[in-house]
Amino acid sequence: MPVSTMLLLVLAAVAAIVATQRMAEHTGLPAPALLTLIGIAYAVLPGPNVELDPDLVMTFVIPPLLYSAALDSSLLAIRRNVRTVISLSVLLVVATALLVGAGFALFVTGATLAAGVALGAAIAPPDPVAALAVGRKVGLPPRLLTLIQGEGLLNDATALTLLSVAVAAATGEGFSTRTALGEFVVAAAGGVAVGLLVAYGVRWARRWCQDPLSLNAVSLATPFVAYLIGEEAHVSGVLAVVVAGLAIGHDGPRTVSGASRLQVNAVWRLVDFLLEGMVFLLIGQQLPTVVRGLGGYDVSTVVVAAVLSVGVVLVLRPLWLVVTQLLPRPLRTGLGGDATDRLTAREVLVLSWAGTRGVITLAAIYTIPLVTDTGEPFPDRDLLLFCAFLVVLVTLVGQGMTFAPLVRLVGLRANAVDQARLRNEARSAAVRAALDRLAELESDEEAADEQQAIVTVRAQLEHRLDRYQQRLDLLEDADEIIPANPPYEAALRLHLSVIEAEREELLRLRDAGQLPDSGLRVLERELDHREVLLPPRGR
Repeated sequence: MPVSTMLLLVLAAVAAIVATQRMAEHTGLPAPALLTLIGIAYAVLPGPNVELDPDLVMTFVIPPLLYSAALDSSLLAIRRNVRTVISLSVLLVVATALLVGAGFALFVTGATLAAGVALGAAIAPPDPVAALAVGRKVGLPPRLLTLIQGEGLLNDATALTLLSVAVAAATGEGFSTRTALGEFVVAAAGGVAVGLLVAYGVRWARRWCQDPLSLNAVSLATPFVAYLIGEEAHVSGVLAVVVAGLAIGHDGPRTVSGASRLQVNAVWRLVDFLLEGMVFLLIGQQLPTVVRGLGGYDVSTVVVAAVLSVGVVLVLRPLWLVVTQLLPRPLRTGLGGDATDRLTAREVLVLSWAGTRGVITLAAIYTIPLVTDTGEPFPDRDLLLFCAFLVVLVTLVGQGMTFAPLVRLVGLRANAVDQARLRNEARSAAVRAALDRLAELESDEEAADEQQAIVTVRAQLEHRLDRYQQRLDLLEDADEIIPANPPYEAALRLHLSVIEAEREELLRLRDAGQLPDSGLRVLERELDHREVLLPPRGR
């Protein structure tokens, strides 16, 4: 494909991503599902198309997306819900793979158990991007967001390890339960070790280079370093990326300056936006390739395989969640969740519908080789590709489009008042700590020259503390809806108006030749930071 054509496709993809994001904001529909439909529409039109390269996706797309998601996760929250996360990301993935494999061996003509398990491993791990995007927008409770995010971070390593074992069995290397279990344990333990090692290296690098640009470069390189070391060590590179991201994200507030953190976060938001958009467009464009391979199969075989694959994915997840919540307390502690906090029926329903599949499923199924070690074609590879694509399409578009209405229907939302109260209590505690530090500095005889500054800063802090206390008093009697605060809203409007007036004056001075552009950028950056610090309503 000519370079100019590739550039045109990339620019068209960026335009589609931006337009779809705008459409999603106005309609409330999830952008991933809309982009997938756009990709399908483009795929059926004449013209150049892009086929999925699994090595390219696994090396250059999956690591940064997983790493960014891990940075945005809470290590402590995942640890509090670790049993439920493991139940979904390990045990449910294994159960899905085995059930699909058994179903293929029993009901699909000519299919083998190993080939079915390979498909099951590929379609088992949910991709939480669409569910999380909708969940955050509609205000899902933090615990459910943690479960969806934690499952999505850890299930890929389980699925890819299972897939490699199943492919080895199908290509003639044989299958041994003991060998498979040993490979999984080694891959998981090695991935965790590599991730922690990379996180330690990043901590050292942050102490050595503190400027924002260098830290950005280190941050962008980290997921690829973790993945490559993991793969070269023949352990789970995916798990190494996730563990490194969780550890680095947890340690970041202690080792990264504010300026660096603002820049790094902005860069990763852009990376996520573009990569996720490209991925979902790419998923839709695989339709012609997938359908083309079905010519050699009977309609009945395709229908049975499709119904079996989609059925297991849609039915097993809610069944698993229900059963694990009904287990006796000792068993549920080990399999289905934290013993002290069961999932409610509404939470089970929402979590069941959050199992959308995505690019990891297609990338995984495309890694299945064309031929076995004996030179024979891999059994039913084209049928497996179709079933995997169909599962992605049904869950991503079907569940993705209906997830927000379902959440609204069951009325499962985070308590906005509780969250606002928690934030303002934390703000008050932080200001009191700052006042205590000022008191220590004031008593220091060497700080005599700073007394006037201390008085000024104390007055500002006390004003902030009074404002937070007023906010807490207002929230004290609120139920689930944050009450309006006219003085607070008026203050926000005044601050924005003042900043806008300052910006207009700086532009007037620049246009009149009284302020160079370099000076304008410095002063404009100061105004931008002041504007960003203004909280939205209700915070």
